[in-house]
Amino acid sequence: MAESKREQLKSQIGRLPTGAGVYMFRDSRGRVLYVGKAKSLRARVRSYLSAERDPSPKRRQMARRIASLESYVAESETEALLLEWNLIREYQPPFNIQLRDDKSYPYIRVTLGEPFPRVLVTRRLIRDGSRYFGPYTNVGAMRSALRTIKELYTVRSCRYELPKKLPPRPCLDYHIGRCKAPCAGYQAEEDYRGMIEEILDVLGGRTGAVRRRVRDKMKGAADAMEYERAAELRDVLRGLETIERRQAAVDHRGGEHDVVGLRREGTLACGVILKVREGRLLGREIHFLQNVGDEEDAELTAALVSGHYLRRQDLPAELLVPEDFPDRELIQEHLSTRRAGPLRVHVPQRGAKRRLVELAAANAADVLREEHLRLDAMREAGTPSDDAAGVPAAARRLAESFELPAPPRRIVCFDISTLGGSSSVGSAVWLEDGKPFSDEYRRFRIREVPDGETDDYAMMQEVVRRYFDRRVEEGRHLPDLVLVDGGRGQLAAAMQAMEAAGVSDLPAVALAKREEEVYRPGDPEPLRLDRRDPGLHWLQRARDEAHRFALAYNRTLRRRRLLRSRLSEIRGVGPAREQALLQRFGSLEAIRGATLDELAATPGVGPGTAERILAKLAEGSASRRLPCEDD
Repeated sequence: MAESKREQLKSQIGRLPTGAGVYMFRDSRGRVLYVGKAKSLRARVRSYLSAERDPSPKRRQMARRIASLESYVAESETEALLLEWNLIREYQPPFNIQLRDDKSYPYIRVTLGEPFPRVLVTRRLIRDGSRYFGPYTNVGAMRSALRTIKELYTVRSCRYELPKKLPPRPCLDYHIGRCKAPCAGYQAEEDYRGMIEEILDVLGGRTGAVRRRVRDKMKGAADAMEYERAAELRDVLRGLETIERRQAAVDHRGGEHDVVGLRREGTLACGVILKVREGRLLGREIHFLQNVGDEEDAELTAALVSGHYLRRQDLPAELLVPEDFPDRELIQEHLSTRRAGPLRVHVPQRGAKRRLVELAAANAADVLREEHLRLDAMREAGTPSDDAAGVPAAARRLAESFELPAPPRRIVCFDISTLGGSSSVGSAVWLEDGKPFSDEYRRFRIREVPDGETDDYAMMQEVVRRYFDRRVEEGRHLPDLVLVDGGRGQLAAAMQAMEAAGVSDLPAVALAKREEEVYRPGDPEPLRLDRRDPGLHWLQRARDEAHRFALAYNRTLRRRRLLRSRLSEIRGVGPAREQALLQRFGSLEAIRGATLDELAATPGVGPGTAERILAKLAEGSASRRLPCEDD
């Protein structure tokens, strides 16, 4: 750590508060290295000034790269814990332990925010009051359970926003006995909610209580000689028994707990969480832990528990862990408030619960062994794979090919789309570990090059400068590699823009389409990567995605321009009506195919104007069409 930098950090640390909060270290490029929390920010952060002599290689390496510090004051340790976790998820710092789960497993979602909830399958978690169950690693078993529930209960499958929007009549599900038509007022909300409560118990693995309630209702219906209703309840009872038979019994005493198991080998660690409800094993979840380094097992357990449970809604009454870990009591207190009931984080020392922890650890060891066998087989076959630390082979190859200090896992790619200088636009797409991350996509209308002129270099320079100006201003994380669609000229323009934005130290390359040549700053000769190189495949994927995104925006603008030009010829259609029609229909073909009533229902149009629009568009329907669009 240079003396000037050390003195600046000392001065900044001296001004830190002594209360709880979160701190964040960045390197000279502005990338986040590490996020941590502390009871006392000043005392905790000061310890890093002497970390260059720390026995931990990981800590020493991080200390050498620290260039700046950010801090956030929190009102409590719990608030600091949640903020730390959110920042780690957002920035994925290389010196924090992180959970890796490449698969997007499905959940069952119960839309409790609606008066008449639905039961759906989803892969996205949304904070809208819904209850989520899962994720389910065995998708077939999940769909089978869902199918059984829908056979047992008359839960609605329609998408109506009840009771605001009602259908004119009950749908087919009502007539075949799959729904009791709450949309038509045939089922009261209280009765429907009672059914949903039973479904929640079944999905949560608590079938015993539901089975007892169903048996009592069946007996009551039989005593009242309501034999048809008794037969329905008998079928429900058989369905519940079917669900129970699919679940393995692991604890004859019952109980509701999750069991955490952990194993590590070298730089790779695996965590397994077994979900036990009423003594039955419902399933397991698997997480690989990255950036393990020489961290203690207790730190890995803390990262696994916080990373898994701070975002969950279906929390158990008890969490069994292999050993004590930092912030155990803090996490226990926070999860208890979210569960609306006590949640105990317990380290069993003997007995049945300890055997469950050992079973979870054996599962983790088995998964870890399978992962090592998979990696060994792929290496022997010469197939690209992630290394033991989870770094993709493509990222390693790019680092070797371009002599980068670290594998580039975050790539931003820029492209320009224009047709004769008309409706010129730019795009920036973001890939993480080779996968498109659409939340970080950005598109630009060209402002500084007059419409009708074609200057690819100036347009590229404008887009890259605007992109990084905004990103630096907002303090957002920067990419590991900048990719430009084009050749040496486009790359030079991008580098000038990056220098103006203060990010010229970021690695940048250009990929030319014809021969797939890679241009690098300061290198007069292009680099040709092997066509089978996984690094080249990443670059091609990013380039193609940037081209697709820019072209789609270009087409949208040209359609709007054509629509406005045609509509402006019609008497009585001004800018306001053009905008209303554009928002509702989106294209001339859609307007031409609309009925008179549909056009007249557009705000500000009316029947007379609608007639003129249809008549005008009908005149040129055979001769006026959309222009051909470039590929």
